[in-house]
Amino acid sequence: MTEGIRLQKVLAQAGVASRRRCEELMVSGRVEVNGDTSLKLGMRVDPATAVIRVDGKRLPPSSDHAYLVLNKPRGVVSTMADEQGRPDLAQYVAEREDRLFHVGRLDTETSGLLILTNDGDLAHKLAHPSFEIAKTYVALVDGSVKDSLGQTLKAGIMLEDGVVSVDRFRVLDRSNGRSLVELDIHVGRNKIVRRMLAAAGHPVRELTRTTFGTIHLGGMKPGRVRDLTRDERGKLFDSVGL
Repeated sequence: MTEGIRLQKVLAQAGVASRRRCEELMVSGRVEVNGDTSLKLGMRVDPATAVIRVDGKRLPPSSDHAYLVLNKPRGVVSTMADEQGRPDLAQYVAEREDRLFHVGRLDTETSGLLILTNDGDLAHKLAHPSFEIAKTYVALVDGSVKDSLGQTLKAGIMLEDGVVSVDRFRVLDRSNGRSLVELDIHVGRNKIVRRMLAAAGHPVRELTRTTFGTIHLGGMKPGRVRDLTRDERGKLFDSVGL
C-alpha cells in the first residue's frame, strides 16, 4: 500500500481551496513540495514532514498542537501557575483542554505578545538564541530621547552581563519630558530592554512587546487570545527551519 495522503487532499483539508481547485494549482506550478514544483496529481505526501508551499507561502505541517498568541496585560506573571497566587497566564486559556506553555517570557510589568503552544519542538527552537528571533518593543521612557541614541544602541552598550545592541531604533514621540520609542532586538536576556534603556539614561515607565518574529500583536486588546493563522504558523516554522 502506498504511504501518505494525496497532495490535493492535504491542501484541501488545510483550507487552501476545494480539491478540484487544488489540483489546478498543482498543474499550474503554484504548489511546491520539498522544493519541487513538478508534481503529479496522484502524488502522496506525509503532511507531518513534507515542506509544502502554495504561491511561495509555507503550509504548516499537519499537527494536533495548539498555537496561540496572547496580549499579556501588565501585572500578570509569565507562568501558567504562580505559587504566590499572583495573576498568571492560566486565566486566559482556562477553557482549553490543551496543556499549554509560553514561549519565552515577559516580566510582570511588561505587556504584550506571548506565544502559547504545546508544541515542544517549535517552542524550543523559537526560544533558542541561535535562531536570533527578533522582537519589537514600544517603550515610554523618561527624558527627551535624541535621535542619535539609535546609533549608540545599534553599536552596542555595555551592561553587567555583556554588550547588547538593537537591530532597529526610532523615536515615535517626545512630550512632557518623556519619549515614546520603538526598537527591534533579538537578544533574550532577563529584562534586557529595561536594563539597556536605563543604562542609556532613559528609565522605562511602560513597555510593550508588539511583535515576535513574524507574529504581530496588531489591534488585540490586553487579555485577548487568538489562534495563529495558517500563514503565521507557516512563517514561524520557516523561521526556525522546521
